[in-house]
Amino acid sequence: MKAYDGMYIGGEWRPAAGTDTITVVNPADEQVIATVPAGTAEDVDAAVRAARAAFPAWAATPPAERAAYLTALRDAMTARQDEIAATVTAELGAPLALSRKVHAGAPIAVAGSFAELAATYAFEERIGNSTVLLEPVGVVGAITPWNYPLHQIVAKAGPALAAGCTIVVKPAEDTPLTARLFAGLVHEVGLPAGVFNLVTGLGPVAGQALAEHEDVDLVSFTGSTAVGRLIGATAGAAVKRVALELGGKSANVILPSADLAKAVSVGVANVMTNSGQTCSAWTRMLVHTDQYDEAVELARTAAAKYVPGDPLDSASRLGPLVNEKQRARVRGYIERGMAEGAKLVAGGPEAPHPTGHYVAPTVFAEVTPGMTIAQEEIFGPVLSLLRYEDEEDALRIANGTVYGLAGAVWAGEESEAVAFARRMDTGQVDINGGRFNPLAPFGGYKRSGVGRELGAHGLAEYLQTKSLQF
Repeated sequence: MKAYDGMYIGGEWRPAAGTDTITVVNPADEQVIATVPAGTAEDVDAAVRAARAAFPAWAATPPAERAAYLTALRDAMTARQDEIAATVTAELGAPLALSRKVHAGAPIAVAGSFAELAATYAFEERIGNSTVLLEPVGVVGAITPWNYPLHQIVAKAGPALAAGCTIVVKPAEDTPLTARLFAGLVHEVGLPAGVFNLVTGLGPVAGQALAEHEDVDLVSFTGSTAVGRLIGATAGAAVKRVALELGGKSANVILPSADLAKAVSVGVANVMTNSGQTCSAWTRMLVHTDQYDEAVELARTAAAKYVPGDPLDSASRLGPLVNEKQRARVRGYIERGMAEGAKLVAGGPEAPHPTGHYVAPTVFAEVTPGMTIAQEEIFGPVLSLLRYEDEEDALRIANGTVYGLAGAVWAGEESEAVAFARRMDTGQVDINGGRFNPLAPFGGYKRSGVGRELGAHGLAEYLQTKSLQF
């Protein structure tokens, strides 16, 4: 076990104001691997003051120079990709291959995209007799989740730095080691002191202090809708900018003309990836009643390939959940699904391993739209199959939750899938298995959030508008 000390504030590692610590546990074997300081409001205040002091000079730095720093950060992450992957696997439990490809690979791509945007974005434009300036909003308070620990930091720090903002990051308490590693890379590339600051701590303490701080101009939060409501209310009361990327209950709509075997296989993979700990996972699979029984059998077969096991073993395709609280929550949903009459096709609430926070890959059939498992975000490897009678029925079911973060549509003709996708109340839809695009906006409708991340739309969240009339 390693005991880490200090917060990254003002370009250096400083001792924490208090003596409390956070214990970091490997969810695969439940062994303590590290401790980090549990920051207080005093630590947050020091970090915000450092960010505020650094803001004027950073905002005045030419965009091309800001782009060069982001490029250097991307290159530093690329050079340390294996170390990043190993760190994510140790504290999150993701299989090592997934950690390398997604948990390290995605933020590298995102950092590169914001480096390019910083260099090419039109920070001013001429409209009639006005020049419109897009200026950095100021000091950003970023509160990030544990499920994609580095990606979510880069998805906020990237656009903030590209825009000319300074930032204070409060990472999730379950995955602070990845955040500390990133802060080390920031220092390594020589980002000016105070531009990026890191305070580890508990959400109700350090997170709340950051959201409430009067000298923070924008709060960017990714996490549960329940916590997002509180942060939104706090920011609203202070007339402060807020960006919220919250929960989801995304529908995977398989139209009758689709390649059923491929759609089901990819759909199951989508839900099982990262042990289901993905806000945009397609956790509701909608299948026409004539194809439903076949889809259930295909899903059963596909789920069997996701063998839970040691994340360091290349044969393991499913790692543990992040902690015991999360495992208990997911198992509770599985039991609720069974109690409400859903048919268990694969998996179940029993632990597949004697140690580690594992949940078996679980598939439910005969799920109806009103069931709890079809309405609430489970955040685990649990898939619900729902049947529909016709396209209007499918649309009603797909749109029939409080969420609207993501989704998928499969059809024989792309145009048919697109026509359906246009009617879905959701922030993004993958057509016939469309791939992740780091330049496309990510964010939700309804209770899935406010604002967008990634690409030019994500950069715009960190800018404010001024017009000069001539």
